[in-house]
Amino acid sequence: MRQIRLLPAFLTVGSWTMLSRVLGLARDMLMAAFLGTGPMAQAFLVAFTLPNMFRRFFAEGAFNMAFVPMFAKKLEGGENPEAFARDALSALASVLIVFTLVGQLLMPWLVLAMASGFLGDERYALSVSYGRIAFPYILFISLTALLSGVLNALGRFAVAAAAPILMNLVMIAFLLMGYWGPGDVGLWQIWSVPVAGIAQLALVWWGASKAGLRIVPHWPRFTPEIRKLAMIAAPAVLTGGVVQINLIVGRQVGSFFDGAVAWLSYADRLYQLPLGVVGVAIGVVLLPDLARKLRSADADGARNATNRATELTLGLTIPAAAALMVIPGPIVSVLFQRGEFGAADTQATALAVLIYGAGLPAFVLQKVYLPLYYAREDSRTPLRFTVHAMIVNALAALALAPLIGFSAAALGTTLAGWTMLFQLWQGTRTMGDATRPDPQLRRTLPRIVLASVMMSAVLFFAERALTPALADPVLRYGALVLLVAAGLAAYAVSAVAIGALRPAEVRRALGRRRG
Repeated sequence: MRQIRLLPAFLTVGSWTMLSRVLGLARDMLMAAFLGTGPMAQAFLVAFTLPNMFRRFFAEGAFNMAFVPMFAKKLEGGENPEAFARDALSALASVLIVFTLVGQLLMPWLVLAMASGFLGDERYALSVSYGRIAFPYILFISLTALLSGVLNALGRFAVAAAAPILMNLVMIAFLLMGYWGPGDVGLWQIWSVPVAGIAQLALVWWGASKAGLRIVPHWPRFTPEIRKLAMIAAPAVLTGGVVQINLIVGRQVGSFFDGAVAWLSYADRLYQLPLGVVGVAIGVVLLPDLARKLRSADADGARNATNRATELTLGLTIPAAAALMVIPGPIVSVLFQRGEFGAADTQATALAVLIYGAGLPAFVLQKVYLPLYYAREDSRTPLRFTVHAMIVNALAALALAPLIGFSAAALGTTLAGWTMLFQLWQGTRTMGDATRPDPQLRRTLPRIVLASVMMSAVLFFAERALTPALADPVLRYGALVLLVAAGLAAYAVSAVAIGALRPAEVRRALGRRRG
């Protein structure tokens, strides 16, 4: 059987994810220019958040975390996993169809739970209307996530990673048609959501068929395996639900400050760029790989995979976090400040970016530590940790909002991220040598931090030198590129000089071997 090589697989997923996030950023730039932070933009963001919120614990955050290890173990044991995947898809689809219909009826209350600050103005009615159009997306994207899990377990990462690209292309096309064509932009944009979901599902379904698996849904059958899957997934569903409560708390706090829902959403997009490229890619690759190694009792292989994933994650995430904290103003200004998005919006969004940036390493490292639990079919422990993190988030956001305003929502999220990571790390200490840092990681980590500090100093002074160009409406794009390039060069040179990055090791890691 072909073994997954961590770095090549990560680069496959990471490169496709990077393209998706760049297109998502372009989509948000267009939305900021066309709609700014007004009622239509805020209504769309709340309506789009609803199906995505439920998706993250129905599919990506829960069902798939239970499904992928079981599917991967069947592959490792030489069994035919097609019937299991078909039963899982049918069961998930039946639950989601009912849930989608119920969501349509409860939409006024769902919007109220998400953004009660909208009640009494035009944003509320608009959010309810938009929410009913967008909500069926949960069905399409959740089935897409399951089929993506099948492809990832098979080591076919490209098609699954490319699906979000299709979503962003559809949404950008609808935005432009709305801007140039009849009707209002907001209505075009919200209709792009279910259309994008259908397109993504069609793509991964085709990918599974090309891989030799015809996963056609049928009348759901709750076999012993599906019942076992449900038992494993149930705590993870609750874990995902608790995580989404953090999102609801943030949206609720933001809804009481005019424009804050949009500021937080645009800031979220910026820190989600490195989080998606690094964290999602690592999580996608690491979970099936760990499940295989644990199935075959390969403790050394599991330890090496976890340590190399941690090393790679920190090597990319710590400098990204430093950049978001040192130069958030120029990034937000150049990317978003045009049309309906003004200087005050830039200042508020940059503050949220800085706070989110401080939590980025914690958010990404969770993607490394969570598979250590789910690969062992332990979904209860992360649930307990997530409840603790949720309490931290709610207390910080609600208690600090009267003192520091909307930024309390971002601060609560960051504090909850570090709380969750600390608990996950503590929990792995009972898992044996397979989860402990090896000498290479202990040697590399302080060097990564030092190289990031050196890069931050370069960015600090470079921003001041480029201030006139960054303020110029024509030169600012080139100035931002130059600023980012200076940071990248400073980090690369520093990392090589102090031994945080060794080119020979990278070349060896990129090699593909057959097992």
